[in-house]
Amino acid sequence: MAKVSSQDLGTERIGKLLIKQAVPAAIGILVMSLNILVDTIFVGNWIGSTAIAAINVVLPVSFFIAALGMAIGVGGSSIISRALGGDNKPKALKTFGNQLSLTFLFTITFAVFGLYFVDTLIPAFGGKGNIFEPAKIYYEIILYGVPILGFVMLGNNVIRAEGKPKFAMYAMLIPSVGNLVLDYVFINVLDYGMAGAAWATTGSYIVAFLFIFWYFLSKNSELKINLSHFGFNKAIVSEISSLGFVTLARQAVVSVTFLLVNNALYDFGGETSVTTYAIIGRLSMFALFPVFGITQGFIPIAGYNFGAEKYDRVKEVIFTAIKYATILGTIVFIALMFFPEVITKWFTTDADVIRETPSNMRWTFAAVPILALQLIGAAYFQAVGKALPALLLTLTRQAIFFIPLMYILPLYLGEFGIWLSFPIADFLSTLVTAYFLYREVNLNLNPKTTA
Repeated sequence: MAKVSSQDLGTERIGKLLIKQAVPAAIGILVMSLNILVDTIFVGNWIGSTAIAAINVVLPVSFFIAALGMAIGVGGSSIISRALGGDNKPKALKTFGNQLSLTFLFTITFAVFGLYFVDTLIPAFGGKGNIFEPAKIYYEIILYGVPILGFVMLGNNVIRAEGKPKFAMYAMLIPSVGNLVLDYVFINVLDYGMAGAAWATTGSYIVAFLFIFWYFLSKNSELKINLSHFGFNKAIVSEISSLGFVTLARQAVVSVTFLLVNNALYDFGGETSVTTYAIIGRLSMFALFPVFGITQGFIPIAGYNFGAEKYDRVKEVIFTAIKYATILGTIVFIALMFFPEVITKWFTTDADVIRETPSNMRWTFAAVPILALQLIGAAYFQAVGKALPALLLTLTRQAIFFIPLMYILPLYLGEFGIWLSFPIADFLSTLVTAYFLYREVNLNLNPKTTA
């Protein structure tokens, strides 16, 4: 097999390069999301539908802490891609070392606080009534492994920034398969219930960490750091923070959205509505894996070529990524519109959940065909180091549009207003993103004006 170099990001034909970067990313996301889906199916059928709701309650807290690693990974990886594109390897190495130091500091601190305030956080995120006890069991075990997950997310983004999508894919495949095996052993064979589901997930994080640790020690990685790279550099930390804050803000808004929606749905429909939202939430990554794969493949190409000042290639990859992602998103949309009942029955045998979920699923995913433009547009600004527009576009979808809508519409439409808020927010945020991206392409990616 020919050795893959980060320089390929600046020379290979865009269409071929995007597919080469996107397919492994999409496969990794697919397997990871299948893992989440099967995990939910195992939990729903072997433990009960309340267990699905319990896991959904825990996700916002654990995801937010793990998102610290993701934020540092994405922010630093943007710097690494541009540094490699600009032939500045010392900056890439220093950035990677600073990423590791920051991830260790923040994930450990927040995990400790998350465990200390467990009895306050779970009810706040909708873990009430019969949901509380299984949610607490799952939460406490998961938080032990969350710092490890932070390093996994960091490492995965850096591997992608080096232009090594296959290794990034392996880093997602290995723990996903491991989690399913451990689920079967801990839940079905050993009958450990919620604790078994939690330990299976935490064990999968450890397996992923070991693989990523091996990768950076092997000859496959271009980033060979030493102790001097771990010391903080003020300029690099500032840039990692500004770009990483975009990802962190997105994850924070996702966590807040889970909190608000879980509580609102609990008030309207009790545990059944919360379970419905849990199923739809778990399905979203699986359903959109091709679109997310294109987005992940797009980021290092855009960042590298922007750093190399190859603006024609940047424009080409923007339009190519939007085209590919829109086509794939439309195919996903058709499948979700026609088969929601079949999909729901994968997760549960609860008659109430099966009755409520299909129509709500259709509304939640109604704007999927246009969502590609919003995702690619927001990802572009982060990839090229433009933190402010990246932050704005990241927040438009949920913070600026969805959260206000999910408070206003139920006043007139009841619970249906919450589900209707999803496609309206997607549509409005896509319009805003289209405007900013159009201005960027015409003003700042024109070689005549940027020379």
